Amino acid sequence: MASFSSTDARNSPPVTDRFSERLRVPWWWWLAAAVVVGVFGYELQLSLHKVSWSPVVYVILALLGAWMLWSMGRAQIRVSTDGELFAHKAHLPATVITRAATIPATAKSSALGRQLDPAAFMMHRAWVKTMVLLVLDDPDDPTPYWLVSTRRPGELIAALGMTDAAATDEA
Repeated sequence: MASFSSTDARNSPPVTDRFSERLRVPWWWWLAAAVVVGVFGYELQLSLHKVSWSPVVYVILALLGAWMLWSMGRAQIRVSTDGELFAHKAHLPATVITRAATIPATAKSSALGRQLDPAAFMMHRAWVKTMVLLVLDDPDDPTPYWLVSTRRPGELIAALGMTDAAATDEA
């Protein structure tokens, strides 16, 4: 028979993360989606020759558009209390991170272009302008570094307990 003590998970205070950020799509994408739903819905209504059930097309398109934008904005970046990084569905222990640097919006295309190592892990969202580069030292993993989109790179690096190598290089 199981017994419960006062330290049971139900009685303990909620554990908060050191860092948490949801990478939602910009708000104006929802307005653009409404316009697209209106235009495509109207075109489909015309092609259906204004049958009595043609307004249902608008509802279906709106639901599809809302689901698409919601699913695109589900990615979450967080650092747990023990320093482990969770980037959407992947996670990385802090013990294998040797160096961290902010990648500003001006250097993002270079980091994702010719300078990109094919073995690198990327959690990239195009609508987020800045990224963090996390250099790894794990003999069991061939991944040289992670590139993670974040709107608050300084806070993410600080939550990992590291200093920003890009900031120290500039000084």
